[in-house]
Amino acid sequence: MKPFVINRYGRLVFPANFLGDLDFSVLETLEQFAAVIGRDFEAKAPTGTDILARVESGAYPGRFELLRDLGQNLYWVNRYAITMFDKRPTRWRDLARHREDVFLPVLRPWEDSERKVAAVEHAFRALPATWDADTENRVFDLLFDLFRTKLHHATELPAIKPTVAEFLAQPGALTFVMPGYDPDYPVFRTEDIIDAHESVPELEALMRWAMVLHNQYPWDRSRTELRGADGIGDDDFVVAFHPRNRDVLAFIDRVKPSGRAGAGQDTAARREPAEPVEGVEGVEAVAPATPYPPVRVREAFAIQPKFEALAIVRGEHVCDNDDVIRNASPSWSPMSASEISAKTGIEQRRYTSREPEQLALHAARAALAKSGRSAADIGAILVSTCTSNRQIPSTACWLSGELGLLQTHASVDMVAACAGLPYGMAEAIRQLQEVARPVLLVCVEKFSDKIGNVRTSRMIFGDGAAAMVIGPAPAGEAGDVEVVQTYASGPYSEVNSIIWPNSEFDGDITVYGPEVKSLVQRYLVQMLEELGAQPDPDDPGRTLLDSIELIIPHQANKTMILNLAAKAGLSAGQLYFNVERMGNVSAASIPIAVYDAVRDGVIARPARVFAPGFGAGAVGGYAVMRIDPAIVADEEVLGIAGDSGGSAPSRAAGGTSDDIHAAFGG
Repeated sequence: MKPFVINRYGRLVFPANFLGDLDFSVLETLEQFAAVIGRDFEAKAPTGTDILARVESGAYPGRFELLRDLGQNLYWVNRYAITMFDKRPTRWRDLARHREDVFLPVLRPWEDSERKVAAVEHAFRALPATWDADTENRVFDLLFDLFRTKLHHATELPAIKPTVAEFLAQPGALTFVMPGYDPDYPVFRTEDIIDAHESVPELEALMRWAMVLHNQYPWDRSRTELRGADGIGDDDFVVAFHPRNRDVLAFIDRVKPSGRAGAGQDTAARREPAEPVEGVEGVEAVAPATPYPPVRVREAFAIQPKFEALAIVRGEHVCDNDDVIRNASPSWSPMSASEISAKTGIEQRRYTSREPEQLALHAARAALAKSGRSAADIGAILVSTCTSNRQIPSTACWLSGELGLLQTHASVDMVAACAGLPYGMAEAIRQLQEVARPVLLVCVEKFSDKIGNVRTSRMIFGDGAAAMVIGPAPAGEAGDVEVVQTYASGPYSEVNSIIWPNSEFDGDITVYGPEVKSLVQRYLVQMLEELGAQPDPDDPGRTLLDSIELIIPHQANKTMILNLAAKAGLSAGQLYFNVERMGNVSAASIPIAVYDAVRDGVIARPARVFAPGFGAGAVGGYAVMRIDPAIVADEEVLGIAGDSGGSAPSRAAGGTSDDIHAAFGG
């Protein structure tokens, strides 16, 4: 888990984005490490030669772009030190010679450095300030002091450093040497970095980069040289590299050939991606022998489902697009807050400091209170989640105990990701047939601590929970669900379009956009075709699709969904979104959006809603259901930070609620 923190200014800060901490316990090979380093430190980073070429060609329009390049270059230079080692200047006479956990970097001198350094300094002075000259000067002073005193090439660094004994055995090997060392050399505390506070989000991110990079060299760099072992005096200081923790040391032991490190070529830089496992990616996906028809609930089941309550809990912290930019990682391409909005349709997302099961419990209690049911009335508890932090007991079983249920027919978690609501609803209806008493369905997700420094995921995902009490309808009364449908699988690339944990991204959740778009389009077309072929149970003369009054899709990426919906013949006015304020809450996104559609007045009377969901694992599903505004519980706002508007409902895709009612003739 990589949680956010709230700094002294009340701002969200994501330490994983700039501190360079990696989880080495999940890395088994240098190839895996190479993938992480390549994506986090190398893919976007220019070399010194690249920066020189851009300066000489006039490619920098202002200071910000040059500062970004300097910062990314210096993170790349420090890609192994910052992730693996603590640097400890040590007197040569006091340095252990035969320990397996003390290392020395072997470095090659940086040729043509004077030309590159002079060009960068001249360019910065000549370029116009982008936003704030004072802040940009302070960032430049920190970064340039490192750039101008850099002594070595970065392209051919070995990931695994040689031990001191191995260094001594390499003729001509050079390392950092300094005549003295001040242990009180000033560095930035972690609190200083967390509390960086600049008026321009982009510059706040750069200031954090500069502070972290400054701390990589806590000594007088102007007096540092590269020397071989025969040129190091007993009272000279060298920079010893010590593994940051036990996991790093264990990783080194795993990957060193014959238990020894070499000082050869960079084992993780500029490496091609690993070849796919033979016979996996190339497997042909075949269609089922016969299609799986939608489940027509009135016809298939004796006990009809009745919605008795819907309650939600939002994350208490607002993370807007400026917060995302303030925390930009060196691995990101430049993007502004407005560009995030244009790309995703998201202005902000909600995060929580609480555990996901706590969100689930709060929503469950609120739904039970709204329904008027006691714990003794509940026959089963179902939890749809793909981000639970617990395995045993499951969140559903834990909820059963917290709610005081002595026994249920079933308390079980389901991993159906963004199709969590239709999957959960389908299982709740089946449970109703067996227990003939209310089922509590909870959809809950917490992504904010599982994103790390992956920008695509950070832009999209949020935290929240929703709980529904689904009871048996009175005999002879129509239920609230007309049709449910679920799917899973697809082509290999779509099944693996969203992965968590992903070892190639340090265990973070990752999203492969083109594959996600492909599976959404495939499922959306299939869903509409199925509904177009189903008769309306209340009016056989028209299709079920024609009877839909409102579409509340999984709140994934508003821009993507609208584009795909348009290709499928749907207008923006037919769809409701709250994603601009909530982000993508996966399994919880549809029920929270249903809740907001009621609070927004879009659903002002009982209405037939089509709720499609699709996502990770190439899962998909939908429900056609009747939503009565009366089931919605009052929302209890728990310390929401940074949102002057409180929990005000969002606007719909097509504009005002009147626009949507007009689109459906309401």
